[in-house]
Amino acid sequence: MTKIYVPLDSSAVAMGADEVAAKIEAITGIAPVRNGSRGMAWLEPLVEVETPKGRVAYGPVTLDDVAGLIRDGMMEGRAHALCHGLTEELPFLARQERLTFARCGITNPLSMDEYASHGGLDGIQKAIGMSAEAICDEVMTSGLRGRGGAAFPAGIKWNTVRGADADQKYIVCNADEGDSGTFADRMIMEGDPLLLIEGMAIAGLGTGATKGYIYLRSEYPVAKRVLTAAIDRAYWKGLLGNDVLGSGKAFHLEVFMGAGAYICGEETSLLESLEGKRGQVRAKPPLPALEGLMAKPTLVHNVISLCAVPTILAKGGEFYRDHGMGRSTGTMPFQIAGNVACGGLVEKAFGVTLGELVNGFGGGTRSGRPIKAAQVGGPLGAYIPLDKFDMPMDYETFAKIGAGVGHGGIVVFDDTADMAEQAKYAFDFCAHESCGKCTPCRIGAVRGSEEMAKLIAGGDATTHLTLVEDLCEVMEDGSLCAMGGMTPVPVKSALDYFPEDFLKGDKG
Repeated sequence: MTKIYVPLDSSAVAMGADEVAAKIEAITGIAPVRNGSRGMAWLEPLVEVETPKGRVAYGPVTLDDVAGLIRDGMMEGRAHALCHGLTEELPFLARQERLTFARCGITNPLSMDEYASHGGLDGIQKAIGMSAEAICDEVMTSGLRGRGGAAFPAGIKWNTVRGADADQKYIVCNADEGDSGTFADRMIMEGDPLLLIEGMAIAGLGTGATKGYIYLRSEYPVAKRVLTAAIDRAYWKGLLGNDVLGSGKAFHLEVFMGAGAYICGEETSLLESLEGKRGQVRAKPPLPALEGLMAKPTLVHNVISLCAVPTILAKGGEFYRDHGMGRSTGTMPFQIAGNVACGGLVEKAFGVTLGELVNGFGGGTRSGRPIKAAQVGGPLGAYIPLDKFDMPMDYETFAKIGAGVGHGGIVVFDDTADMAEQAKYAFDFCAHESCGKCTPCRIGAVRGSEEMAKLIAGGDATTHLTLVEDLCEVMEDGSLCAMGGMTPVPVKSALDYFPEDFLKGDKG
């Protein structure tokens, strides 16, 4: 029987994938496999048909297209205006280095058998035969750094938790993916959830933790449904439970739904929320690795960090380290969004340039107008001007210009964007999302927004910008966490690279 694939990914569902899948089944009698997304958002819903030559892609497929596609031979992989040929040969996919996303969009996300047949479980099977110290050593050797924004060396965290003396330890996955233009966490949780489960179980073996929580943002209902079903299957197949795959070690896992606060993406606020408290930042020390959830040693990682672990254990830390450049090792799932022709997810080794991602993969702006800037690293990331698009995407190179790779989100703007308005938005965002615990963040963001509003309305640029620069300094130096500390990053980059946008209304 011909296999048909229709993504269950949220982006595809938003474009009508559920209705397309239902109509295909109604006409053909074949229930499509609901796979994850391949990451080509502009082609969603992407329907794939298995043929003797491979899977053939059609998209974007609307409800009105289905009957005609089937009539014209879609089930045999025939040519059509919506046909893109063999999926694996599409340039957007063929030029990537997919390690973490190797299975996403290919397998049934809830099939343990398919997961295993495509290399899943290799990492944990290897880890079971290793000591906790050896597992942590592989993570250290890989050079993996946290993919949530701070880029802290993962191996150091692992060894700290492993070495802590406690009767209970925890693994907490930060799946509160709140940065604008980011969707890698959601994609992998919906398209390959068993990878995250395996990564967390390995982390348990490496640190001595026996309990894990996935802190999931409330805006991800599809991810919740898929993850919950995957966890049930993992218990059934022995990947979770009191005896993980016969190792004699226990690891239990559950999903916890957040309430939609951006600040809970900060690890200590997340832990407060997980304990049933208001999501507010904790002072450090103590570090969560020593006193985290319920004051017990806790390894906190984001989704992509944990999803990199099975590959590291299966193929070795050196294999992973050989991808990338310098201290930026491995691959990064870059997410291209905003005013871009071909938005989607691109997994590449560190070292790819911003220009290659935005132009080579993204195809330039959707509007057809010239690119003005790209904001890299979420709403608190820097605005990178076009003349710096040849910089390699790695932590150290970006740090030299006061920017960061963050979670890999890239939001593209054309030449109609007003960077003064964008700078005001950074303050507005911080004012709205601040937990309110520290004065520099709580008050500084409000005052910054007020000053930017006055400037945009035609006030004296020198007066208002002098105060804005002072506020940025206070927020950077005095804020309790990165929420307030990083709000000046987009403001200062907009000022540095696009000063003309701040002076056009100057009456001075």
